[in-house]
Amino acid sequence: MAGPPRGLPQERFSYHQEIELEIENLSPLGQGVGRFDGWPVRVPFSLPGERVRARVYRNRADYSDADLMEVLRPSPHRVGPSCSLFGKCGGCQYQHLAYERQLKRKTRQVQELVDRELKRPHRVEPAIGSPRPYGYRSKLTPHFHKPRRGRELKIGFLQVGRRSRLVDVEQCPIATEKINAALPEVRESVLVNPGNYKNGATLLLREVEEGVVTDPRTIVTEAVGDLKFRFKASEFFQNNPYLLPQLIEHVSQQARAQGLRYLIDAYCGSGLFALSVGRHFEGAVGVEISEQAVGYARNNAQLNGLEGCKFQVGDAARIFHRVEFPSDDTVVVIDPPRKGCSPEFLEQLFAFGPARVIYVSCQPTTQIRDLGAFQQSGYRICRLQPFDLFPQTRHIENIATLQKISV
Repeated sequence: MAGPPRGLPQERFSYHQEIELEIENLSPLGQGVGRFDGWPVRVPFSLPGERVRARVYRNRADYSDADLMEVLRPSPHRVGPSCSLFGKCGGCQYQHLAYERQLKRKTRQVQELVDRELKRPHRVEPAIGSPRPYGYRSKLTPHFHKPRRGRELKIGFLQVGRRSRLVDVEQCPIATEKINAALPEVRESVLVNPGNYKNGATLLLREVEEGVVTDPRTIVTEAVGDLKFRFKASEFFQNNPYLLPQLIEHVSQQARAQGLRYLIDAYCGSGLFALSVGRHFEGAVGVEISEQAVGYARNNAQLNGLEGCKFQVGDAARIFHRVEFPSDDTVVVIDPPRKGCSPEFLEQLFAFGPARVIYVSCQPTTQIRDLGAFQQSGYRICRLQPFDLFPQTRHIENIATLQKISV
């Protein structure tokens, strides 16, 4: 048996020491968390309420990591996974947890962040589930390493607990049926011509109105409700089309709740929120630092007969300088990347001072951090609503509604 990794601290547990413990909670990464003699131990694929046997493989500064060896007393909410690779492939964390409990866990995940990071109490609404817990993902990006003679070429996703080792994935149950139907042919095109990929690659399968598209340069069409959006297949667009209309409707209701007349979509991309929500306002502007994205957004406005929604390229240092809407009659929708809003962006936003802000985020950790800055700058949190765009995984989309406090 291989020895411990170099530099492994042995103060708490020896390498591969086996322990029994009760699982009390789930970490933000979806791992079960229990205590052994008061010391926290994280055990992937275990559930709260379970007693497990685990094997420690790493001691960290404030907890230890262990592999699940045996579930001695299972949770009543444990279910059989739909994928034979679950527990090996790193794409999913919750296939062993009944879906209604996944929603409760994700609600609690956001609530714990709020309780820990924000000084004032705020209730998180129950997470809204996906109509399809499986077969929902409309974009899949399996990848592979540089082909080497004599070594099996694996096309798939990272193995659990590994930084570079891949799991070969022939089918993915969270992807749509059409993507799974197309996946074997896409994989075969690589396996029969590995010499075409000198350094490995990331593949693309995206289900859109044109079918399953594999060329990232293709301009594709995505329908959301009665609107259509065209963009390059490689570009970001929400990947759960079954829940997205309900999320859009929530953003729209929250944006219109105070009867404000103007809307700014400050990370507009190809125009999803600016068009879907902005059409209900007297004036709407989408701002984006990518000139190419603004081009797609303008074309999408024309495609949907919504030329009243305007788009402009925004200088990162002066996002709002060309916007002429009165701030006290304006709502701003923001959907930043996972890292959240930069201090420079927030400084500009607070200087503009919109009456209302709808903050959409796929990373509640950075969102809640930013909400602290909103509170310090004169905004109150009106509603926190999670949406489960990513069933079977630890990820959750959260929408915060903020209102400027009148002085």
